Amino acid sequence: MTKPATTLEFTPAEVAAQRQAWISEWQRASAVIPGWLIPGVSAATLVVAVALAAFLALWWNAPQGNWVAVWQDSYLWHVVRFSFWQAFLSALLSVVPAIFLARALYRRRFPGRLALLRLCAMTLILPVLVAVFGILSVYGRQGWLASLCQSLGLEWTFSPYGLQGILLAHVFFNLPMASRLLLQALENIPGEQRQLAAQLGMRGWHFFRFVEWPWLRRQIPPVAALIFMLCFASFATVLSLGGGPQATTIELAIYQALSYDYDPARAAMLALLQMVCCLGLVLLSQRLSKAIAPGTTLLQGWRDPDDRLHSRICDTVLIVLALLLLLPPLLAVIVDGVNRQLPEVLAQPVLWQALWTSLRIALAAGVLCVVLTMMLLWSSRELRARQKMLAVRRWR
Repeated sequence: MTKPATTLEFTPAEVAAQRQAWISEWQRASAVIPGWLIPGVSAATLVVAVALAAFLALWWNAPQGNWVAVWQDSYLWHVVRFSFWQAFLSALLSVVPAIFLARALYRRRFPGRLALLRLCAMTLILPVLVAVFGILSVYGRQGWLASLCQSLGLEWTFSPYGLQGILLAHVFFNLPMASRLLLQALENIPGEQRQLAAQLGMRGWHFFRFVEWPWLRRQIPPVAALIFMLCFASFATVLSLGGGPQATTIELAIYQALSYDYDPARAAMLALLQMVCCLGLVLLSQRLSKAIAPGTTLLQGWRDPDDRLHSRICDTVLIVLALLLLLPPLLAVIVDGVNRQLPEVLAQPVLWQALWTSLRIALAAGVLCVVLTMMLLWSSRELRARQKMLAVRRWR
């Protein structure tokens, strides 16, 4: 009879001692601020220091004794309420249509689809004032639609100023971005799920509810929070289309307090409110957002065969409406820009000087942002790798 194989047995005290030895060894191998952590700490410190320095300089230079009056100012709270209200409406009007537009773009293949997706991406880098000028050329009192209505004997009553103008501009910028992000969520759905739903006869509402909505609902909160923050801190759009004190955001109120009234106390209070609100929104969006793992599928290229007439008509209408929202302002900028004065403008030295200044600022800012981002990502990657290594050694 063979003897059973012996196994090594450790007492709890020996296991705890070995674990503590591994932890002590790892701590001795790492300094107080290890070399791999220095790039990330330096980048984060620089970013936080610049933001805090600007805010503290404004706070310390503000006159003392009038904080209560500023806090009790009714106009300040009107600005805060309007900032939240317009940001909420902008996010709502951007995300809800983007859900259906993303579904239409996913289901349909048509000539120019790739160009439309690139156009949606271009709105992210389009200068705000350029888009505002295009919107005014189309929707203004002397714009294209006003001229069309006048030729038809109709009255054009829409004004691109005030809340409606701000919402129109924000939707112009953010609806394409939301559509692209939600389209990525739809593209991550495994093809097996779509094929199984098609075999079970799921169409319309049931297909959206049980197949697409579980993927969309994980992407909608972070997308809505991102759009809300962008619209909450909007400046150039509100400055151009605000239309008066009744349509003013916190960002614009800070500019007015420093440029026109020179009231550092009010500016500091508004800046503090904006920082707190944006920080809360960032934390909320991070808590609501869930990472969407790419869908693993063995069915490459399989698509939902929903080719009913009603579905095709609805998708076509949505895509055409998206084109009518995006193309006219861009075409208006091109048409209004190409005129008889174009050679004279191109011959002005101040134009090329401004272009050179813009290129230098953009190049420097881009390089700095990329370098700081790489520093943060490198340290973050190294930190996660060492945490995993320590966890493996601890429980081995």
